[in-house]
Amino acid sequence: MLRFEDGVSVKLDDIKEIGKSYREYEIAFMPTRVLIQDFTGVPAVVDLAAMRDAMVALYGDPQQVNPLIPVDLVVDHFSAG
Repeated sequence: MLRFEDGVSVKLDDIKEIGKSYREYEIAFMPTRVLIQDFTGVPAVVDLAAMRDAMVALYGDPQQVNPLIPVDLVVDHFSAG
């Protein structure tokens, strides 16, 4: 939470509340990195490309379409054909 404290999605009060006790308190889950295999990763990459194309078509900046969390795409097979 400290890494993502921005005053909007993670507030300083959220961090303080976590340290107080074991009471139930809801927080946003923000992992440091996401690892996905090719079966789900390829459609995700295609979706990102389509969103960037849509931004260009709307005269927007395609560089604004980026994942909030770094993602590693792992291709775990190959064809020896």
